[in-house]
Amino acid sequence: MTAARIDGKAIATALKLRIANDVGTFQLQHGRPPGLVVVLVGQDPASEVYVRAKAKQARATGLQSRQLVLPTETSEMRLVEIIESLNRDTSIDGILLQLPLPAHINPFRVLETIDPAKDVDGFHPYNVGRLAVGQPAIAPCTPLGVLHLIKHVVHALAGLDVLVIGRSNIVGKPLGTLLGDAGCTVTGAQLQTRNLSDICRRADIVVSAAGSPGLVRGDWVKPGAIVIDVGINRVDDGHGGYSLVGDVAFDEASERASHITPVPGGVGPMTIAYLLMNTMSAAWSRATLRGSPAGVNQFQLKTLGRLSGTARSS
Repeated sequence: MTAARIDGKAIATALKLRIANDVGTFQLQHGRPPGLVVVLVGQDPASEVYVRAKAKQARATGLQSRQLVLPTETSEMRLVEIIESLNRDTSIDGILLQLPLPAHINPFRVLETIDPAKDVDGFHPYNVGRLAVGQPAIAPCTPLGVLHLIKHVVHALAGLDVLVIGRSNIVGKPLGTLLGDAGCTVTGAQLQTRNLSDICRRADIVVSAAGSPGLVRGDWVKPGAIVIDVGINRVDDGHGGYSLVGDVAFDEASERASHITPVPGGVGPMTIAYLLMNTMSAAWSRATLRGSPAGVNQFQLKTLGRLSGTARSS
């Protein structure tokens, strides 16, 4: 068996075309495009590249995108004041605080300052808590992207065994919640999990977000399983540079899986696409439902529901 490659770049491109259409409709109805602001503190090179990529793709869909780059020495109090001013700005529908922040700033305090209805990353405790108890909320971008990729391959998720390796607040925990809500039997694991390979061999779907190069070997994969690789790891290429690899031994796993995502070109493009989707959703919610995160969730589920033919009622 040779696994079919899940082309996240192509799927994200199709999703962004749909977002662009929705942006055009929104602008006709409300006289302005949805607005996204990305806040970056400091000069982290990787973050700067990522922020520029987000801004470029936002503009390509018609969103009004701004970058707010602050000096490294910006105080926590000043950053909170800036976020509060963005909360009040009626032209802004989505606020993204680029992480990591400088060491002198508590990220949790600043994230809690963001208006939950503008929290397009889905990291505010209000959204995290509502998602955890099954209430409508803005969900994080990467888990939404992973769910989209899975539904692109298999529409009926109920009853499937899913292993999620990695328990981060950004990917593993919210993804487990979303998959559980879709009817999957979800096992959460991490690098310290005993007999991880045996647990992996029982899974119909394996999602690895552990940040460990080549962790999932080919003989860990159940024949016919779907493998989603969220890991993005830099490894020495032996020539003074580096290459990007995932958590999965791609060539080995491809011989047993039915479908697999590459790295790069798999989950990464979907993360940015769902940032744009969350911004569009937030704008729609603010314009029609007075900024209710539940309204954003309805828009998200409508999109995911088109893939499976159904969407969870909210």
